[in-house]
Amino acid sequence: QSVQRRNLELSTRLASTINACRGVGDWAQSVVLLREMVDSHAELNTFVYNSVVSTCQKNGKWQHALQILHEMVAGTVERDIITYSAVVSACEKSREWAQA
Repeated sequence: QSVQRRNLELSTRLASTINACRGVGDWAQSVVLLREMVDSHAELNTFVYNSVVSTCQKNGKWQHALQILHEMVAGTVERDIITYSAVVSACEKSREWAQA
């Protein structure tokens, strides 16, 4: 249980950092953080992925938002309404309706 708690704490801190990146428009850093965590085999949850997808959405980076969605599906990370809404919104902002 201690390992699960540490994973949850790590995910929460990571999501907070990613949200800070979103606040300053640094979508690229949020993607880098996600990649580093995936590479280190950290247990990432929907909340962390949604934070990155939302950061990409806010900055019109539809390709990255869509790629992260595909990674979530391939990695069996649960998706929710926030995930899909952010991806669709990212595509819509960039006029990539067919991708949505």
